[in-house]
Amino acid sequence: MAPPVFVSAVRTAGGKLLGSLAPLRAPELGAVVVRAAIERVEYDPGEVNEVIMGQVIQAGSGQNPARQAALGAGIPPSVGAFTINKVCGSSLKAVVLAAQAIALGDA
Repeated sequence: MAPPVFVSAVRTAGGKLLGSLAPLRAPELGAVVVRAAIERVEYDPGEVNEVIMGQVIQAGSGQNPARQAALGAGIPPSVGAFTINKVCGSSLKAVVLAAQAIALGDA
């Protein structure tokens, strides 16, 4: 079993309701974060196996925000993506699912 190793971590700035980030949709912010995480380690976006993203309050974001973020970050359309909505635990659950997939050899 391969131990999961995190080689890059990025997050958006903290914001407030109707603050400076309000005009941006979550998939747009997600694309910035995914792109930055890949660039920090000089990784080829084509080598990504899957994108897992947590997002709360998905209304108005369109279908599968993780997929939109992945495509916006330059990850090929052939790479799968899915979005977790577990309210406050969404991003933590995304990390747990990614770690499990790596540990089990699914990613």
